[in-house]
Amino acid sequence: MKRLILIIFAGMVCFSALAQADQDAQTLHETARVFMKQGDYENALFVLNKALTLAPDDLDILKDKAFVSYLKRDFAGAIETGKKITSSSQADVQSYQILGLAYKAIADYKNCEKMYKESLLKFPASGILYSEYGDMLNADNRGTEAIKLWEKGIEKDPAQSSNYYYASQYYAGTGNYFWSVLYGENFVNIESLSQRTTEIKQVLLDDYKKMYSGNYLEEFLKKANAFEKAVGTILLKLNGLTNYGITAESLVALRTQFILNWYPENAKEFPYKLFDLERTFLQEGYFTAYNFWLFEPEDAFKTWTVSNNEASITFQQYQRNVLFKPFKGQYYRFQ
Repeated sequence: MKRLILIIFAGMVCFSALAQADQDAQTLHETARVFMKQGDYENALFVLNKALTLAPDDLDILKDKAFVSYLKRDFAGAIETGKKITSSSQADVQSYQILGLAYKAIADYKNCEKMYKESLLKFPASGILYSEYGDMLNADNRGTEAIKLWEKGIEKDPAQSSNYYYASQYYAGTGNYFWSVLYGENFVNIESLSQRTTEIKQVLLDDYKKMYSGNYLEEFLKKANAFEKAVGTILLKLNGLTNYGITAESLVALRTQFILNWYPENAKEFPYKLFDLERTFLQEGYFTAYNFWLFEPEDAFKTWTVSNNEASITFQQYQRNVLFKPFKGQYYRFQ
C-alpha cells in the first residue's frame, strides 16, 4: 500500500512539474509576443528560445521562432526551424506559409515548390497556399503556371481574397479584361479596406476602358464558354452607354442595366454571388454610392459623399458589417 501511495505521489509531482513547465513556457511565449509587437526581434528570439527549452515541441512557439527569424532576415534560421515544423504531423497551413516566406526571400524556388506541393497534398482546399504557391511561380517568371494555381484556389476556396487579387492583375496584364473585372470586383468586396483594394480599383477602371475599346467584346465572345457568353452578350448590348466615356456616372448606368438584364433569365442557370451583391445594392438604394466608391479616387469619393451623405453612410455601414463570401460551386472560368 505504501508503495502504491509513493508511486501516485511521484506521479503527481511529475505532473505538477510538467504543468508548471508548460505554464512557464506559455508565460515566456506571451512575453516574446510583446517583444514581437514592439519590433524588438532580438529579445523576442531570446525569450522564445528560453520557452523552447521548457516546451521544445510546442508548434506555436516554433512558428513564432521561425517567423521572427524571417523578420530578422535570418533566413537560414527560419528555414531550419520551418523544416522542423513542417516535418511534424501537427504542422498547419501557417507552418508552410512561414517556411515559404523564407524560401522566397532567398529565391530558393526549387525547395519552395517542393514544399508547396507537399503542403497541398496535406491541405488540398487551402486557398492561401494556392495563392502563395502561384506568387512564387510568378516571381520565377512562370506566370502561365501561376494562374492555374490561382484559378484552382478560387475554385477550391472562393472566400479567400488573394487568388482573386493575383488573378485580376494577371488577366489585366495578359489582356483578358473580362475576367480581370470579375475577379477584381470579387476581390475588393472580400478585402475592401486594404492598400491592395486601392490598387485593384484602379485596375477595374482601366479594365472597363479597355473592354469597351475597339472590338474587344466581339472577339472575346467568339471563344467564350456558356457563362462568358451570357455575361458578355449583355455587356456588348450596353456598349452605347459608354459613348461619352468611361466614368463613375456612365458605369453606374451601364452596370444598373446589366443587373436588370441579368435577372431573372440568366441568374437561375448561372448563380453568381457578386451579381447578387450588386442587385442588393441596387434594391437598397446605394448602388450609385458603391460604384462611386469603386471607380472614383478616394478624394473624389469623399467629395461626392458630402452631397450624398445618407446613401454613402448606408453603403459604408453595409460594407463594414456584412461579410461578402462567394459560394462554392459558382466557378465558371473553365467549364
